[in-house]
Amino acid sequence: MNTFMSRAALAGLLLGASMMASAATEAPAGASVSIVEPSSGAVVDKTFKVKFEVKGIALAPAGDPTANTGHHHLLVDAKDIIPAGTVIPADANHIHFGKAQTETELTLTPGKHTLQLELGDKGHMAFNPPIVSEKITVTVK
Repeated sequence: MNTFMSRAALAGLLLGASMMASAATEAPAGASVSIVEPSSGAVVDKTFKVKFEVKGIALAPAGDPTANTGHHHLLVDAKDIIPAGTVIPADANHIHFGKAQTETELTLTPGKHTLQLELGDKGHMAFNPPIVSEKITVTVK
């Protein structure tokens, strides 16, 4: 019985810690993010500049615990945004800007591509609700 109670207590602690760790950070009211450059429909060179903008929230490096801050993630040819409370993956379709960068040079293959920004919190988690830009399309020549 003692072993059962110890295991039950441990399971409860782990579940509670897990739920706290995966709780989504609330998005500040009115927070928004957008791609300033290029514009949707633009024809761009293989390597081109992408500029980001935020409103209603401040930028801070990943790991910075300051309230009402986040950092950019550029979704390239991603089908869907990342749901609230989910860690934004780091892969070819999800580029992290954990130093609070506001622009980048991107190199893509010729053809049509979609770009979208999603702001992540200090732990690279999507906000609740997610703070995302409109999805734009560019054609790489």
